[in-house]
This record gives sequence, structure tokens and C-alpha cells, in this order.
Amino acid sequence: MALKDELSAAQKEAMRAKDKTRLGTIRMALAAIRQREIDEQITLSDTDVLAILTKMVKQRQDAAAQYDDAGRDDLASKEREEITVLEDFMPAPLSDAELDTLIDDAVTATGASGMQDMGKVMGTLKPQVQGRADMGAVSQKIKARLNQ
Repeated sequence: MALKDELSAAQKEAMRAKDKTRLGTIRMALAAIRQREIDEQITLSDTDVLAILTKMVKQRQDAAAQYDDAGRDDLASKEREEITVLEDFMPAPLSDAELDTLIDDAVTATGASGMQDMGKVMGTLKPQVQGRADMGAVSQKIKARLNQ
């Protein structure tokens, strides 16, 4: 089932269960998806939807950190609840060993020999790890691997 259809089905379930937090978060995700489809006049693929969900999770993590710094635990916990709902629709995260293997494969496939080839490696890896790993952490691991 397509990720967008999965979100729509989950929205209906949340309505029936009267789960306001889950319903609100799913509606927000669907609205972001629809907005991008309307703006760009395209139908989004699962990869595009996953990129939107990843961005939404990142935004909520940043907001939760800011709320923690400001001492607003109530708002930080709300952001974390939304993160949990969004993560239900994302693929399982990669372990460090799996990520290292993918990086090694990408470096070998692109023939990367130094930092000048980082863009090639990132371009190869991004579709494989999108939504399954923090791209900042992936970037750091690639830099470490290419600097060896």
C-alpha cells in the first residue's frame, strides 16, 4: 500500500478511536503532502512522501529541544508525541553496522577516493537511507570514511 494511502487509512482509524493527537498529526502530514502536490502540480511518490515525513520529524525534534531549553516540558512532550506518530509511518532505522556497510558499498560503487567525491557518495546513499538514518550523521560517517 502506498504511504499516502496508509496515512489516509490511519486517519480514519484515529477518527474512529477519537485519538486527537494521532488524528491531528496525521492530518498535518497529509496537509503538507497535499500542499506540495498542489504547489508543484505533481503526484508524490513514496520517496517524496517519506522526505516530507522526515522533514516534519526533524522540525519537531528541533522544536522539542527549544521547548526543553525554555522549560516548557508540556509543549516538548506534545512535540515528542507527534514524532512518535510520524515514526509509525517511516521505515525501521538502520543500525550502525548496516549504515557502515551501505557507506562502504557506495564508496566502492562510486570509486570515491577523497573528500571531493563526497557529493557522489551522498547522491548514491540518500535514496537508500532516506527516513532510516539522520542525514547529518550519515554525512559525518562519510567524511570520516573518505578521510582515512
